[in-house]
Amino acid sequence: MIITKAKEKGDVVATLKDVKSVFLIGCSECASLCGTGSPEALAAMKETLEAEGKKVTGSMMAKTGCQVLGTKVELKPAKEEIDAADAILVMSCGAGTQAMVEVFKDKRVYPANDTTFLGNMTRFQQFDERCSMCGECIIDKTGGICPVTTCPKGILNGPCGGTNNGMCEVSPDIECAWAKIYARMERTGELDKMREIVPPKDYSKKLSPKVWVIEKKKEEK
Repeated sequence: MIITKAKEKGDVVATLKDVKSVFLIGCSECASLCGTGSPEALAAMKETLEAEGKKVTGSMMAKTGCQVLGTKVELKPAKEEIDAADAILVMSCGAGTQAMVEVFKDKRVYPANDTTFLGNMTRFQQFDERCSMCGECIIDKTGGICPVTTCPKGILNGPCGGTNNGMCEVSPDIECAWAKIYARMERTGELDKMREIVPPKDYSKKLSPKVWVIEKKKEEK
């Protein structure tokens, strides 16, 4: 899931300094789980903006904020409220904000959140970064644990010389990624894979921007 954190209220108000009326859009997916785009977050933002003299013309919760066409359809019942707003404040990730730029081509669109990383929710509203979206996944060779992301140095072939009693030299609070990989592969009987040398990553696969189109295969007659 995409992890977001709410911008400081003062920063949001400053962004909207020339705006008199705002329509709010939240997200039922990642941002809701982060508490940055939930119904409660929208209600709190409405209260904050109204206290600053802004008019909130309305709000809605997108099922998936980054889904351009779907959200566009969801917004149709709120057309009058949206038309009455000077700007759209999007309480989702950066992708969700830019989705609304596609929908509202002639209206100002602003983000209420900062997008931080792709992560796993390990406890309620506690998130760990697990994937760097590098475009070339190697976790089939590392016990399902990504050293590119979970090792601060991104080392691909075993631990560095600084690991100490299974902890990372970058921070004693971080468990060494390769210690975790070794322990897991020992439990699953895959230690032989650690003898394989992983070649240097092809970071050209991470170059941006990307476009990916999934083409349907024609059924054979």
